[in-house]
Amino acid sequence: MTVTADGPLPSTPYDVAIVGAGVVGCAVARELARHPRLRIALVEAQDDVGQGTSKANTAILHTGFDATPGTLEARLVREGYQRLSAYAAETGIPVERVGALLVAWDEEQLAALPGLAAKAGRNGCHDTVLLGPGELYAREPHLGPGALGALHVPGESIVCPWTTTLAYATQAVRAGTDLHLDTPVRAVERTADGHRLTTGRGILHARHLVNAAGLHADTLDRALGHEDFTVTPRRGQLLVYDKLARPLVRHILLPVPTALGKGVLVAPTVYGNVLLGPTAEDLHDRRATGTTADGLAALRDQGRRILPALLDEEVTAVYAGLRAATEHEDYRITAHPGQAYVTVGGIRSTGLTASLAIAAHVTGLLAGTGLDPGPVRELEPVAMPNLGEAFPRPHQRPDLIAADPEYGILVCHCERVSRGEIRDALAGPVPPRTLEGLRRRTRARAGRCQGFYCGAAVRDLFERGRSAAEPKGDRA
Repeated sequence: MTVTADGPLPSTPYDVAIVGAGVVGCAVARELARHPRLRIALVEAQDDVGQGTSKANTAILHTGFDATPGTLEARLVREGYQRLSAYAAETGIPVERVGALLVAWDEEQLAALPGLAAKAGRNGCHDTVLLGPGELYAREPHLGPGALGALHVPGESIVCPWTTTLAYATQAVRAGTDLHLDTPVRAVERTADGHRLTTGRGILHARHLVNAAGLHADTLDRALGHEDFTVTPRRGQLLVYDKLARPLVRHILLPVPTALGKGVLVAPTVYGNVLLGPTAEDLHDRRATGTTADGLAALRDQGRRILPALLDEEVTAVYAGLRAATEHEDYRITAHPGQAYVTVGGIRSTGLTASLAIAAHVTGLLAGTGLDPGPVRELEPVAMPNLGEAFPRPHQRPDLIAADPEYGILVCHCERVSRGEIRDALAGPVPPRTLEGLRRRTRARAGRCQGFYCGAAVRDLFERGRSAAEPKGDRA
């Protein structure tokens, strides 16, 4: 198992290099790792997997009910929903099937609901139900006044995006994939026998290339001579409300969608919080993940209409993510057989749901570019730490604590994270390199105090754990 973050890169060519270790890139690496003949590199510019769009989304497992029928996205989201639901159950990724309510606030929106139900049916989602105001308020008694009805989509679910990406990367690395972090790709050129990638850590060679670079996918695509799409970063700002707000909402509350996206929603999270957002702001800066006073104020104004009591609750955190929007309605997944190259671009907010289906599709496209993947094997199963509030945590399991008392010693009391969980994360196949990475693996410092009380203790455990691993270098 190899994870590197410094030093020279291997000089021997890889069979496949995947640029970008977000949820899609990690899913592709995992799928390719099922073929033991292949030598695979997963190359990431930042210091951890899932550092881009994958870590800052609305964490919804979509049925694809509102996708454009007949598009590649509609097919892959529908297939990915089934694949990820099964995978989550196998690996311990928390999922809650809370369902969604598409709420109509005026006559025009109400008139649009039957058409959305019919669209859902064309996408294979046949269990939607139209609700009148009486049944709507019976299901969501804290909903703001004036709603005229809703479309109930029972299959919509909430999921942990952090654990999903990490699970894919963990299986890929355990199966022999080389994960190279802190390795930004600065140039790429086609060679006689493949691709030559110039990175911040030197040269990497690969016979086949997969571009899963997210917000930078168009830049890499242009470097290989293609002008298929342009990424426009679309910022989504969100507010995270404290766990005490969780009883206010039972479903994902969605507006009637617009051309810019699904609009501002109110949704529970698997961590026990409530989300309000996102905004949809088209920008030029691909690093503009800061929040703004105007953006957060606009969210509060919309939240006041949807769920008025939510505005009286404490805000635990605010964050913003950038989606890789393009001028096209569909995903931009394209094989270039003459270049032994596959582009995976324009993967917006549905990419988390579609990730496993995208990975299978990309693997098939690679075979069409001349890659012989060889025989298939089943990967070693992984058991991920279940970070969901609706599931037993280690400190709630007497059997686990009896076997290892470290699981009974809490460090982060807001999120009830034990020493044992922090130790396990630091010793994992893809260990965190920063405190933020540790937070995504354990929830430590993600609670209402944001690390005010536990920060020093968590940092001490993190630094001691990192020091203990130093003799091994950056190899896990």
